[in-house]
Amino acid sequence: MPAFDSSSDHSGSLLESHRGYDPRIVFFYFILAGMLLTLAIGLGYQQLSKVGEYDHAERQQNQRRVVVPGPRGNIYDRNNKLLVGNTHRFSVVLHLDELKGEIEKMRWQIRRNFVAASGKDDLPRTSQIEQISRVTLVQSYLDQLNAILHRHEQVDSRALRRHFERELLLPYTLLDGLDDNETARLLERLPVNSPLQVYAAPTRWYPYASAAAHTLGYVRPDAEVEAEGFPGADLTTFKMKGTTGRDGLEKWFDSHLQGVAGGRIFRVDPTGYKINPPLEQRAPKRGNPLVTSLDIDLQLIAEEGLGDQKGAAVAIDVATGEVLVLASKPDYDLNEFSPRATKAVVEKMNATGAWNNLAMNGFYPPGSTFKILTTIAGLRHGTIKTDEPLVNCTGYMKVGNRLYPCDVGNGRHGHVLLRDAISWSCDVYYYEAGLRMTPDVLAAEARRFRLDHRTGIELPNEQSRMIIPDPAWKKNERGTSWVPGDTANVSIGQGDVLLSPLQMACFVASVARNEVYTQPTLIHRPDAPRQQHESIGLTPEQRIAIIEGMEGTVTNPRGTARTINLPKLRIPGITIAGKTGTAQVPGRKNVAWFICFAPAENPEIAMAVAVEGDTAGEDYYGGTYAAPIANAVMAKYFEKKNNAAANLVTPAKSP
Repeated sequence: MPAFDSSSDHSGSLLESHRGYDPRIVFFYFILAGMLLTLAIGLGYQQLSKVGEYDHAERQQNQRRVVVPGPRGNIYDRNNKLLVGNTHRFSVVLHLDELKGEIEKMRWQIRRNFVAASGKDDLPRTSQIEQISRVTLVQSYLDQLNAILHRHEQVDSRALRRHFERELLLPYTLLDGLDDNETARLLERLPVNSPLQVYAAPTRWYPYASAAAHTLGYVRPDAEVEAEGFPGADLTTFKMKGTTGRDGLEKWFDSHLQGVAGGRIFRVDPTGYKINPPLEQRAPKRGNPLVTSLDIDLQLIAEEGLGDQKGAAVAIDVATGEVLVLASKPDYDLNEFSPRATKAVVEKMNATGAWNNLAMNGFYPPGSTFKILTTIAGLRHGTIKTDEPLVNCTGYMKVGNRLYPCDVGNGRHGHVLLRDAISWSCDVYYYEAGLRMTPDVLAAEARRFRLDHRTGIELPNEQSRMIIPDPAWKKNERGTSWVPGDTANVSIGQGDVLLSPLQMACFVASVARNEVYTQPTLIHRPDAPRQQHESIGLTPEQRIAIIEGMEGTVTNPRGTARTINLPKLRIPGITIAGKTGTAQVPGRKNVAWFICFAPAENPEIAMAVAVEGDTAGEDYYGGTYAAPIANAVMAKYFEKKNNAAANLVTPAKSP
């Protein structure tokens, strides 16, 4: 029996076990490989597909944008005389972003001083030391200015802290509103490379001060400046203050006048200080100019005529509707609003009522100037004839149970024809005319001339307080019925009728052009076409009668505007067609009116003037107070026209 070889058998079994593989281990190899592959794919995705997101986040963290507004465009009158421009307001600014190293040195010095003084290492909080460092350093720069200008200014620590936290990349204003002498001294003595710099900020300038103040308007500072088309809208942005129109043409045409903002994009360090040079920059651009229809020479004459009185004057180019004069008193110096009005200025304006543009939003009974509309309504309705007396004026007329007087002239005009009724402004004539045609006819004619609508002039805040009353209006507003006395009052422009000087100027311009509507505009266009609207609808004979009656207002010995026929007030070769009015505002004041156009035979310019009396019950006649203002403006208009014509004549050359 052979012997058993135990060593040989054991060796074979070991060899066999090393040649085989465990399936479970192989399975885990595949899982591990899949996990590594997934990780590799994820890392690749993060690095490749999201690289833009990381770049964007880094850009937002490390870059800042500074926006600088562009200067506003200039405003001119029709002859290209500057009405609104830009000047500079000088200040001294400190570029805080250049002080990083100095602030760090100041911080360590304050630490050392505190330890030396207290003998302790228990220092104030880091934020407190930082604030003390900033204030101390900025005050040292301010003290340099104090020494030069002999001032004693102190740093506002709270304002400085806000600026560091919110507007570090913008210059910090230390002194503002420097006069010319102070500016010159600083420019001479401040080092060129100093972080202190004299800064010239653009600000609005009004060379004629208060002239056309309500029309031109003013601006106010605006921190929300937009830089359209400039990149970096997603970055943290610092904006230097611009301006926004708040009234008048400055507001209405704000987008036209606004300059195009520029800006810079900087890289900043982790503490927010900029790193020069800028990565990108764009220079700001001036806004568009605006050429208005105003004639500043005529405007100044009108305002001089109004003087300290409360009232308004409006002049319109008959053909185009361009407004030559839009004057309102009391007014205000526009330069006092640049860069902002003080509390004292605002209080003064509140006390005087200077905010209100009386030319556009001063609503008064038009008085006897409304008789021109009553005349047109009566002629078209067949109530009035040009060559037949309507009534025998005995100085008064009984309407219902009440006597209505003829307050104009000496009364007792007798049998009055149309021309004289206009020239003499006979109330009794128009009482009768109104009663014969009914209030609905009068109201319909006024609405045909659009006297119940805003004019649509290019100014903000035109109000709609005008009133053209009729029986339906009175019932709705007052809850009472219309009576004949209401008709008598409306026919002479009294009672509830309310209109503005601008509306009356448009009305008389329409009459001058023989049309029912004039669209006023404050924009001058050298090639502006003549306006064309619906004809009034009068026969030539009827139109001539009205114009001759208006001429008689000025030239007739009994005309109500005969004061302007004095030799010193006459305009050589020019006949004015006009109509006066004296309107009573019960319990408050009287208003002197004058509407007119000239030359009567070929009208070029139309006007309306309204002047308030300051004493209730005072006689304030249109011919005495309002007509001379219109006359002076027209005299200047034709003087300028004649001078322009003379300048076009070229002298003949001598042989």
